[in-house]
Amino acid sequence: MKIVVDLNRCQGYAQCAFLAPQVFELHGEEALMYTPQPPADQRERVLRAAAACPVQAILVEDGVEDRPEDRPEARAADPGAEGRPGVR
Repeated sequence: MKIVVDLNRCQGYAQCAFLAPQVFELHGEEALMYTPQPPADQRERVLRAAAACPVQAILVEDGVEDRPEDRPEARAADPGAEGRPGVR
């Protein structure tokens, strides 16, 4: 799964951050940070967040293969996997 957020369209309603807080995070009033390739266990939350966006700023590409390093078991085995990439 891959996520792309149109940050020009995003109005900071933060519905995504409420529904998928491990993937979307609002900094300040309008700065959205998100994980572009979230772990597979967040799939349902991400889909709900995208559907709840009032301005439909979240695009979910569901056909993209998950990267092996994004799987929960791989992250648990990799001590350097702490943190997550974000987009500003």
